Amino acid sequence: MAKLQAHHVRLTTFIQATEDEDKVLDAIATFIPDEIDEDDVLFDIDETRGFFGNPIKVINVEIKRSRAVRQFLEHFKELLSEKDRRYLLENLDEKIDEEGTFYVRFNKQKAYLGEAEIDEGADVVQVRIKVKAFPMRKEAVVKAVREWLEE
Repeated sequence: MAKLQAHHVRLTTFIQATEDEDKVLDAIATFIPDEIDEDDVLFDIDETRGFFGNPIKVINVEIKRSRAVRQFLEHFKELLSEKDRRYLLENLDEKIDEEGTFYVRFNKQKAYLGEAEIDEGADVVQVRIKVKAFPMRKEAVVKAVREWLEE
């Protein structure tokens, strides 16, 4: 059984002035398994301004502890539909950068409903998984993620 290992996981999304903050937080919660101790989830909200001066909040969630990262990865994989898994496998080279970070974007509205659906639009929850691979080269990370998704 292929197990993916990762250093940490980061989730990021935006709360526009027109959005209900609690609903956006619920969307983020879709990706965090209940088993993860809340002390293992670093949560930060930054307030900023958009191009036209509109208030925007940036939510950043980070999971660093090994056990919590493993729990997240198991949950993440379970959330993926067969269609989304195929999409990731077909586009894996574009979803992993040279530093070994695996990027996946999910529809924020669907996430609020408890569904994980990959979306390349603007209104998303971005998940970044910093994968452990040896040697730490993009090719090794792509191979590790591919094996994990294919099992």
